[in-house]
Amino acid sequence: MSREVKRFEPSDNEVILGILNDSKGVLDKLYEAYFPMILQLVVMNNGNDDDAKDIFQESVIVLYNKVKKGDFVLNSKLKTFIYSVCRRLWLKRLSQKSRVTGNIVDFEEVLSVEDDIEQHEERDKQFDLMELALGRLGEPCKTIIEDFYMNSKSMQDICEKFGYTNADNAKNQKYKCLQRLKKLFFQA
Repeated sequence: MSREVKRFEPSDNEVILGILNDSKGVLDKLYEAYFPMILQLVVMNNGNDDDAKDIFQESVIVLYNKVKKGDFVLNSKLKTFIYSVCRRLWLKRLSQKSRVTGNIVDFEEVLSVEDDIEQHEERDKQFDLMELALGRLGEPCKTIIEDFYMNSKSMQDICEKFGYTNADNAKNQKYKCLQRLKKLFFQA
């Protein structure tokens, strides 16, 4: 009877919140969950254990700095993000050492870091525009939209908070608020 050792993989939110809260434990979990995949990538492509440790450490620093900056938006699984950053860093290191010409051997789905950064920047711009539009929306619409979409409040909760006769009336008001928000967003 063979026993397979399962690796604990922390949730993406757990890692991001852990970094924000300066939890050393979350970095240990990150290392335990994702380092073996980076070790395999580096060793399969002209590297050794120390190279893998360096590359992984650099990717964790990239992640840490992005999260601490406060505007980090994850557009993929965290595992894919880390792998992509490591792959990019390893390619850069190999080209500096001129040990390889061409592509490296991959075994994971790869997300181009440049595309990822462009997507982050575009999404940040859209969020800024939305924040501007939301700020110009006025009450009670601003609070209704925030309560429903950001605070996951039910229409019944919103109905009670604003004194609507029933949840359908609150839903109607939310729809009208969304239309106004949409108009403000596209004017910005």
